[in-house]
Amino acid sequence: MANTKSALKRARKAEERRRLNVQKRSALKTAVKKIHQKLAEGDAAGAQLLYNEMASHADKIAAQGVIHRNKAARLKARLARRVAKLAHA
Repeated sequence: MANTKSALKRARKAEERRRLNVQKRSALKTAVKKIHQKLAEGDAAGAQLLYNEMASHADKIAAQGVIHRNKAARLKARLARRVAKLAHA
């Protein structure tokens, strides 16, 4: 356990940041699942709308350092390819 006042605050703030980061990652995973669901249903327009929101969210949390920027790019590229494939079909 932390001994000094500043160390106690650092521990408190670290826990707060961890909780927020978990929420942000969870929201991203949920957005990806919703896109997969729309793709399975064959709803190209709905999938495109959700993709646009998810891409923005992924970029934001990558800029904040919650996820790596390459992971955000990889997620966006894979989903964009699937959404485009459904739209052209």
